[in-house]
Amino acid sequence: MAYVKDFGAVGDGIVDDADAIQHAIESGEGVVQFGRGNYRISRTIQIDLAKHSRTSILGSDGVAKIIMAGSGPAFFFQGTHAKTADPGGFRPEEWEHERMPMVSGIEITGDHPEADGIRIEGVMQPTLRGVLIHQVRTAVHLTSRNRNVIIDHCHFYNNTGVGVHMDNLNMHQCNITGSHISYNRLGGIRIENSEIRNLQITGNDIEYNNNRAHKVPDADSIPTAEIYIHVGEESVREVTIASNTIQATYSPNGANIHLIGTGGGIDHKVGMMAITGNLIGSQETNVHLESVRGVTLTGNYIYSGHHRNLWVQDSRNIVVGSNVIGHNPDYRKNELATGVRFENSTNCILQGTLIQDSQAGMHTVPDAVPIQREGLVELIKCRGITLSGVQILEGEPYCLYLEDCEDTILSGCTILDQRSPKQSLASVRWKGAGAGNMITGCRIGSGTQTDIESDGELLHPHLIGD
Repeated sequence: MAYVKDFGAVGDGIVDDADAIQHAIESGEGVVQFGRGNYRISRTIQIDLAKHSRTSILGSDGVAKIIMAGSGPAFFFQGTHAKTADPGGFRPEEWEHERMPMVSGIEITGDHPEADGIRIEGVMQPTLRGVLIHQVRTAVHLTSRNRNVIIDHCHFYNNTGVGVHMDNLNMHQCNITGSHISYNRLGGIRIENSEIRNLQITGNDIEYNNNRAHKVPDADSIPTAEIYIHVGEESVREVTIASNTIQATYSPNGANIHLIGTGGGIDHKVGMMAITGNLIGSQETNVHLESVRGVTLTGNYIYSGHHRNLWVQDSRNIVVGSNVIGHNPDYRKNELATGVRFENSTNCILQGTLIQDSQAGMHTVPDAVPIQREGLVELIKCRGITLSGVQILEGEPYCLYLEDCEDTILSGCTILDQRSPKQSLASVRWKGAGAGNMITGCRIGSGTQTDIESDGELLHPHLIGD
């Protein structure tokens, strides 16, 4: 074990300890130990695993702090892994010298506008545990190629860039668990131009990742999200987002979960995802899916979106089931009435979901930007949509609004305005004739004008009114 103070590090927050720490890395002892202290460095500490062999950073359970006073990452772990995680894809020297570098029990903070936390490139099994990174630009930057990444029980807090940035990355197998990722201006977990497989985001608190706390001038509307995935020309699949608290403050163009695919047709580049058992709320759009294929959204509470609680565009094979989509009743009469919107989407199912945004039918939160909507649930130019066992309550101006939709089935749904006096014009507004549409076995209540307002003939309507 290499104790950095044995190599000349002072740890007083004033002396530049970069040379001493780099010397400790190059000693080849393996575990580089930091005792209590504030270790100021003016340049990146390079951990070249092929050169220095198996190396880990140990911070003595959080009592050591690294102050990055230069540009770039405080620590840069670099390996040579260039294939998959299959055991047959490793060269013997990789397994002998490069596997599983660890950073644990240490704090990294910035004292330079371009300081970053940790950069990892070409590494197999990098593991971060119990790490605090704050007041830098990007906390963790994964790029190039990595495999079997574990980020566990960490805090990435109050950074001007991103909490975990996967950028131009080819990576399979990554677990981000039990961590607190908040107040990062450009996103909590942000994936761009990357090919990702087998990503699990589980049991985290991911919140407030936008410009509101940073107050950078003219930067409020830069798109951000707690979890932001924009694949570019690559693809992201096999993702689980489960058992997290994912919430925010309002920001223009902001979202809690924002997935953006490409490709069109049936070959969208984002998909094969499960979003399950999360608490998601309080952004402009809480869940925003654009050009994605194959996403299940189940068992979540989704609340208080300023524009939409769920917005699905140009997507297909989306299943929304057994969620509650509503608001926070603790805010009493301060409600956000936003709803669910599907546009130009195909072969989607909404089932077993309760949608009741508010009683007022409009925004009553001070300073909330008003929106124009046609209904609490809107289906616009969609095909092959099934609503089964869905309750849509207290919509305005309609509970359910459909426009130019084909092959749409409403089965076993309850669509009502239970307020007194009623505020919905009608429970269902069906605009455009469409084709292959059917309502069966539903309870559809009357509004102030009628129960169903339709431009065309509905096929096989079997209705039970109130």
